[in-house]
Amino acid sequence: MPLMRGVGGAKWRPRENLHITLRFFGEVPEPVADDIDGELSQIADSTPPFEIALKGAGTFGGADPHALWLGVSDHAVLKKLAADCERAARRVGLKPEPHKFTPHVTVAYLSNAALDRVHAFTQRYALFETGVFRVERIGLYSSFVRQGAPSLYRLEAEYPLFGRG
Repeated sequence: MPLMRGVGGAKWRPRENLHITLRFFGEVPEPVADDIDGELSQIADSTPPFEIALKGAGTFGGADPHALWLGVSDHAVLKKLAADCERAARRVGLKPEPHKFTPHVTVAYLSNAALDRVHAFTQRYALFETGVFRVERIGLYSSFVRQGAPSLYRLEAEYPLFGRG
């Protein structure tokens, strides 16, 4: 993405790593993963395809930002999906997610970034907005942290959105 530049100390995410996380499940044993798979299938079956756009920019970390993100416009369906995933996590015995869901795409992690450049980025892209795109499926991914390289994501299962429920 052309906007992913201009901030020293930013570790920009590769295009293939850009995503919206509905719920981070963490490392789980195989039987729990199977239960999560079943729960996500039911959620997808009852959720119709929908449209969203990326809109605006911001940071996580307050006065000492550690990440740059792009927001999501009109995200009521995403919030419902995230709440459904949270309820599913609880049903399979996982602890509650400690952070409030904020629909976003993390575009960079920051390490000793100059605050003026970080603020310039968020101001420059405050009115940023993509065209609308259709979401027709959600996925369950494994993530692998790699030393000195971006995380590696592997698609474990894909769930088409049908809206039957």
